[in-house]
Amino acid sequence: MKAALYPLLILAVFPAFSGCEKKDPRILSLDPRIGTMGEILTIHGENFGDERDESFVSIGGVPPTASSYIEWNDRRIALRVPEFGEAGLVYVHAGNKKSNAALFSNRANIPLPARGGETGTTPRISSIEPASGAVGALVTITGRNFGSSREGSTVTFSWDAELTPAAQADTERPVWVAVPDSDFGYESWNDREIKVRVPDGAVSGLVEVRTLRGNSQGAYFDVNGRPGTKVFKDKRSYAISYSVDIRVRDAASPNSLYIWMPVPSVSASQRDARLLSRSADPFIERYQGSALYRLNNLRGGENQRITLSYLVDVYGVETELRPQLIRQSQGSVFQAAYTIPTLLLPVNDQRVRDLCAAITGREQNAYLKAERIYQWLITEGGIQGAPLTGGVIEALESKKADPYAAALLFCSLARASGIPAIPVSGVLVDRSRGLRRHYWAEFWVEGFGWIPCDPALGSGALAEVLAPRPDRAAYYFGSLDSQRISFSRGEALLSQMDSRGRVAVRERDYALQTVWEEAAGGLESYSSLWSDIILTGVYAY
Repeated sequence: MKAALYPLLILAVFPAFSGCEKKDPRILSLDPRIGTMGEILTIHGENFGDERDESFVSIGGVPPTASSYIEWNDRRIALRVPEFGEAGLVYVHAGNKKSNAALFSNRANIPLPARGGETGTTPRISSIEPASGAVGALVTITGRNFGSSREGSTVTFSWDAELTPAAQADTERPVWVAVPDSDFGYESWNDREIKVRVPDGAVSGLVEVRTLRGNSQGAYFDVNGRPGTKVFKDKRSYAISYSVDIRVRDAASPNSLYIWMPVPSVSASQRDARLLSRSADPFIERYQGSALYRLNNLRGGENQRITLSYLVDVYGVETELRPQLIRQSQGSVFQAAYTIPTLLLPVNDQRVRDLCAAITGREQNAYLKAERIYQWLITEGGIQGAPLTGGVIEALESKKADPYAAALLFCSLARASGIPAIPVSGVLVDRSRGLRRHYWAEFWVEGFGWIPCDPALGSGALAEVLAPRPDRAAYYFGSLDSQRISFSRGEALLSQMDSRGRVAVRERDYALQTVWEEAAGGLESYSSLWSDIILTGVYAY
């Protein structure tokens, strides 16, 4: 009898163990997404729990009182929005776990489009068509006083981040993200019409046109169609400084020396790069991610130094996607631009294509194909922390890759599979607050935006650099820490200023640009010393 009871006991106990791990709460939708304080908000989702107990909801950092809750079950919560609250990110806190974020907008703060015969020179928005769309969608803004050309003007969309209570009290909360010069952000611009693409990181909220003559009123735009969530958090600000020293040996007039100084990139996660100081004004302020300096008629024995200092705001990124909701799109501008071969990405090499086919098999979903490529890299790619030589082909032949080659190999395989991808370069802030050059990647998912991945950190090859993460392999596909500063998102293809100039290139540096220096005219001999990036301050929030 006893022997016969054992299988029954095992079967009885097993379900109790399999169900003991509680899943994270997940918000699927809000109803309404745009409302007023005091009205009823319904949150649809899963894993909220059958009863509220100690669980709660926060809206813009404010938890409602216990009497505000009308209904609470595992898939639905209904509550009255606090009268003293404000619009912002909505979270469900259940069983010591926190859900993804969803944005609730206050209708009272959404101005109506201007009507009537207002006068003035500041820009005015009349309409946005369509009134809703996904990240990457092309929208048309009509109105007046936008300016005959863009020049220094921008269009901004709403943006939000998860901040700690202390940060919410001590810092000004960022609320917008600018349409970038890259990523085909601006298609056309004239005084009465602007065509732009919804930028990565945008959320439902106000769109503004910002010009030298002032900012327009806000017009509401609904960002929809997302196949998942993207959260920005763990803000850090880094003060950095770097320079180049020029020593002239032999020169005759006329001559010129062009210096392309990389500047920190701006993106949805690297929100701002504020210039703190510079030793000289550039010839061109910003071109393809660099400030261009021109030194004219240098003399033998002359020394010159160019120094830049920036304060850069960086956020960590966490993404969560439902692959089955991803739109499979062919022929988009992103796919056309970011799946082609380049100097660093030998997409058409047969060895790359054969490996891509072996890894991805018959999978058609872009996100799942990218995940397969990432998993192959961190398990079979031979990634190591020590720097090597060569690029993608050398890494394939030797079955060894450093962070630089691993990032390029991911992008090459992704592009060969039809997935838009770009390598990213910059510096990593280690545990001792030192800086080291580093490389990672981003790939584009239609209707969602850029998704980061870091094969080197995911493989554990740089375990000594950052605090170890037990979930590093999963985390660094789709998520990224805020302990880095990027200088290049993609390859910066710079052209010579003088067709007879002599170009100097710096490979495997903190920026992926094709030209760093160019000597023209009678500048026969000189030397340049580029400093490393120096970290002069760190501010965590």
